[in-house]
Amino acid sequence: MADSASPSRRDRRRKRSRRLNPDGTMTLIEHIYEFRRRLGWALLAVVAGGIFGFIWFNTRMGPVPSLGDIVNGPYCAIPPDRRLGSGEGCRLLQTVPFEAFMIQLKVGLAAGAVLTSPLWLYQFWAFIAPGLYSKERKYALTFVGCASVLFAGGAVVAYLIIPHALQLLMGFGSDFFITGLTGDKYISFVLSLLIIFGVSFELPLVLVMLNFVGVVKYAQLKKWRRGLIFLVFVFAAFATPGSDPFSMIALAGALTVLAELAIQIARVHDARKYRESESSEWAHLPDDQPAPFDYTPTTVDDDTPAKPRTEDVT
Repeated sequence: MADSASPSRRDRRRKRSRRLNPDGTMTLIEHIYEFRRRLGWALLAVVAGGIFGFIWFNTRMGPVPSLGDIVNGPYCAIPPDRRLGSGEGCRLLQTVPFEAFMIQLKVGLAAGAVLTSPLWLYQFWAFIAPGLYSKERKYALTFVGCASVLFAGGAVVAYLIIPHALQLLMGFGSDFFITGLTGDKYISFVLSLLIIFGVSFELPLVLVMLNFVGVVKYAQLKKWRRGLIFLVFVFAAFATPGSDPFSMIALAGALTVLAELAIQIARVHDARKYRESESSEWAHLPDDQPAPFDYTPTTVDDDTPAKPRTEDVT
């Protein structure tokens, strides 16, 4: 049994080898097995990151503060006189048993998924890469790298504006109310704002991708500029979970700058494509005239190219 099973394992390794099988040729069932294997490694990376994040929540990693301190940072930035139990430190309110454990688990999994994103993203990339051409792989790697940077940038911007958004929201009726935020509500607000900002920052990248594949031209984006800015503000008004004008304006302003940057990238890309097309020897050939290809067939033994016939050229 061991001898009969070993060739099959060896064959599966050969199928997954980029050197021995560069185009990723597999049967349907082999693709399903490969996807299951890649998905398993990706989930294992997320679980390992979640365990690390769960431990990090209450543990300080050298100069890096604990994850709990990082998450509670925006709440602790609120003036003490507006927090419930201001004389007992900066702590959130737990209303039901086991709530603190679930919050720690949720935040730990989210942080672990971000920290281990290169590992599980590589698994999905390794699954689809054999079916792509070399040029498509180059573009895909570039866009994935830019998407990661934009998502991280959006999350950082959201984290910086959360204290100001909380102060604005809690400032209304401060003479009559004091805010006691529960841990579940506060963590859900913070995580949703981080995710919304991170995903929203990917929208300008979509415009660049559509331009690079030829779906949208710079002239169209220039014509749609005002409409795009209006849609950005409408999207920000509905997307921000706090419904406060501060976070809405911050998201809309950042997306407007990124959208304008995407339009300028499209302008440079289209100008470069136009110069390349103008430099071609057939750029000014009329549309109703065939290209001057050599349509004369040659024999296998004849190494000298045949001269083009005048009737084929004209």
